[in-house]
Amino acid sequence: MPATRDRLPAPRYSAGWNRWLPIQYRLIRQLDPLVRTTWRGFGLGNVVELRVAGRRTGMTRSVLLGLLRDGDRWFLGHPNGDVPWTLNLAAAGTALLVFRPPTAIAIKARRLEAGELRDRAIAATGQHVFPGNLIYRLARAHVRAVGAYFLIEVGD
Repeated sequence: MPATRDRLPAPRYSAGWNRWLPIQYRLIRQLDPLVRTTWRGFGLGNVVELRVAGRRTGMTRSVLLGLLRDGDRWFLGHPNGDVPWTLNLAAAGTALLVFRPPTAIAIKARRLEAGELRDRAIAATGQHVFPGNLIYRLARAHVRAVGAYFLIEVGD
């Protein structure tokens, strides 16, 4: 099988995607109460809750994310580079991952630099619930250029 990197477009920053993705995530934040209620009651695809200490306040911050899987590896990431939760996770290095309350596990996170493992995380974005899977696919060159991704390991 060819390397994952061979199947992905070359990294290329896109001003259009850089403008669109923050708008998309603002819309998602507006829907958070409805999505969270649905997730708590029934689950929602690959959606999990990340609980991580804030880098400035130390207070626990919570965000719903899509957990990406590649074999026995887990990844979390953001397609448009650093946002508050990625900066918090990078600073803390550890967090709790909630699959559905009350099921939470302690995790360690390691930021991924450009390379095969990061590309595998980006290739796994097709696991996101629609329309995220489509958006990530269309924006792959931009995501490869600027996305912030972490390898997630179970542990305290």
